[in-house]
Amino acid sequence: MEKFNEIVSKIDGYVWGVPLIVLIMFCGLLLTARLGLLQVRKLGLALKLMFRDEEDGSGEVSSFQALCTALSATVGTGNIVGVATAVCAGGPGALFWMEIAAFLGMATKYAEGLLAIKYRRKDKGGNMLGGPFYYIEGGLGEKWKWLGKVFAVFGLLAGLMGIGTITQINGITSAANNFFDPESVHKVNIFGTDFSLTTVISGLIITVLAALIIIGGIKRIATVSEVVVPAMILMYVGSCLIIIFTHLGEIPDAVVQIVKGAFGLRPMAGGAAGFALMMGSMRSGVARGIFSNEAGLGSAPIAAAAARTNEPVRQGLVTMTGTFIDTIIVCTMTGLSIIMAGSHEKGLEGVAVTTDAFKQGLPFPERVSAFMLMCCLAVFAFTTILGWNYYSERCLSYLTGSHKHISIIYKWLYIACVFIGPYMTVEAVWNMADIFNGLMALPNIVALVCLSGTVADETKDYFKRIKETEENIEEEG
Repeated sequence: MEKFNEIVSKIDGYVWGVPLIVLIMFCGLLLTARLGLLQVRKLGLALKLMFRDEEDGSGEVSSFQALCTALSATVGTGNIVGVATAVCAGGPGALFWMEIAAFLGMATKYAEGLLAIKYRRKDKGGNMLGGPFYYIEGGLGEKWKWLGKVFAVFGLLAGLMGIGTITQINGITSAANNFFDPESVHKVNIFGTDFSLTTVISGLIITVLAALIIIGGIKRIATVSEVVVPAMILMYVGSCLIIIFTHLGEIPDAVVQIVKGAFGLRPMAGGAAGFALMMGSMRSGVARGIFSNEAGLGSAPIAAAAARTNEPVRQGLVTMTGTFIDTIIVCTMTGLSIIMAGSHEKGLEGVAVTTDAFKQGLPFPERVSAFMLMCCLAVFAFTTILGWNYYSERCLSYLTGSHKHISIIYKWLYIACVFIGPYMTVEAVWNMADIFNGLMALPNIVALVCLSGTVADETKDYFKRIKETEENIEEEG
């Protein structure tokens, strides 16, 4: 297993090297420039549109349900475990680069949501189909269909063996074990290896619950997500705000650590060493940021395509808010809590880092604080399992056609991957997820760059029509 971890880690280093980071940041910068800082100018409008259904819009679910489905897939272990992993690996500066990536990623996410509606299709059963494979094929032409298939293959693998299953269930069972049996006193032997009984039981419970909802499809997933996701985000952000407001005096020092770490300005880190530290922070921040908010990954537009709307720009704005909520709000809260508590410097790993920050920061008994975090992580990760099943199933449909029997077989295979997830090592799990995320992002980013002109034209036309409509109403009034 150690050799396997080394190989996976090496591949991860190649995939998430400087070229991919530069490509993702370039895409965000290009779209930000072509859209005239739309993520700043139209953020207020985007937040309002989240809760407004479009009259006479065609689709399967409301825009809010589509957003919650996307958020259910993005707000997960990346916000709790991923931020902790990034700060531990790249130092406090990783949080700075995570925020930069998220700011640019809002423009990227907007473009993804817009293109998802513009190029979506309806299958024989009346279901809306959309995502990178369709806007690659529809926007770039049939000769680029192979690129859409490449995306679909990597998306399928990401769902099965990366961000969708193993990382999420691993995070849940680790949190449960840290709370109920931190010393792993109660063990059970499986295939010659000892595992905590808590890990086995919690893994089985999550697998069964996931199976019951996954079999129901997008509408059942959306129904669960629109209730559970907002409630858990409010609970988690509320907990982080308590930590921050009860430690206001420690914020300036945390900010200094973040800025210095971001640019390699640590003591004894001049020249090449400083550059290496900066690149380490940048790589960790961007990679974990993408893992958390999925901007540029191409997953969110698959859910956005199901929204009941006829306006691509409108859905683009709603989709954009997902990155704002996920990273600018939730990840920032997590990162500040960890840095202020110094939990990243204690040699802890994964969820134990954030748990330590909650125990120190919240004015509650440690068991209560740990229980609150465990509940948030479990729900976040569970909804991510649900959302990514939908994403990867749509990738499968693109590759094989909408075959009912193949879809059912795949759902059970997905559930099987959830079942085995708790027994993988933390390092291997996160590295595999990073690899598939990076490979997924490549074809999607290429398409977004090539279609950036289309995104800009659609945006300009939409707001021109809105302005003309408002002027006509004023004249009539």
